[in-house]
Amino acid sequence: MTLSTPPSSAAAPALPARPAGQPLGRLIGVSLGPGDPGLITRAAWAALQRRDCAWVYPARSGKTPSYALDIVTRAGLTPPDTHGLLLFPMTHDGEKLARAWLKAADTVLPWLAAGLDVLFLVEGDASTYATFGHLARTVQGLDARVQVEIIAGVNSFTAACADAGVPFAEQDDTVAIVPAAYGVSAVDRLLPDFDTLVLMKIKPILDELIDWLEARQLLEGAHFIERVGAEDERRVSGTALRALRGTRVNYLSLLIVRHPHRVRGERIKGCLRKAGPDAAPPAPSISTPTAPTDEENAA
Repeated sequence: MTLSTPPSSAAAPALPARPAGQPLGRLIGVSLGPGDPGLITRAAWAALQRRDCAWVYPARSGKTPSYALDIVTRAGLTPPDTHGLLLFPMTHDGEKLARAWLKAADTVLPWLAAGLDVLFLVEGDASTYATFGHLARTVQGLDARVQVEIIAGVNSFTAACADAGVPFAEQDDTVAIVPAAYGVSAVDRLLPDFDTLVLMKIKPILDELIDWLEARQLLEGAHFIERVGAEDERRVSGTALRALRGTRVNYLSLLIVRHPHRVRGERIKGCLRKAGPDAAPPAPSISTPTAPTDEENAA
């Protein structure tokens, strides 16, 4: 059955009494990969087979389906008896977000207190631009005894590079992952220092970014990927990006930008010691105290 979300409050929720010796349930972030069910890891797949737990999954509103739930549904999985939707609105209003996180925590804490593990389903990787971290901090702020775990997953930008057939990074490449909300000027300031730029959440400034790519002669090495791993994934590369001007794109869109013209500074080479007369003197050795022997103890 789907359990409804209890009303939020400023105080910690009244938790049901636990039987003596019964441990708290764990809050587990289960990473599902960016959208293709085939990218669910074996560890996540094993966790999703459990029926003795609760599932929760995020959505932006009650009218918007959960993308995380859609991934597992397309994988042929069904929720356990206890499961529920958690609402995380798309807003930068700190008060609204704090209320949403508290309400979500109020939902899962009674299950955790009853000894039930709660699996938070999240697209991509639960440690990368995910709502799971906010929920985990809120839950532990209300009950520090709750154990939090994360099952790592494939993130959207490495999957996008794989789909586009380009390396994410090679050898000594530098990489920056930047939410595009910081604006084109901020992205441009980063350009001299990085071989690959991953621009996330590009929907609001896509036209500006395409203009910037043209001005910087970076179109040839740029790749737009929308809803990577989903059945309706769309990929546009190179000069074809110009056709995206003025079009509507999905929130789950990103740009991979390779910077082939970057002038690199001097690199510090490996850690092998230089041999010969010009070699640097060895670092002084630091002796480690040892435990006294039986004879020394007896002295």
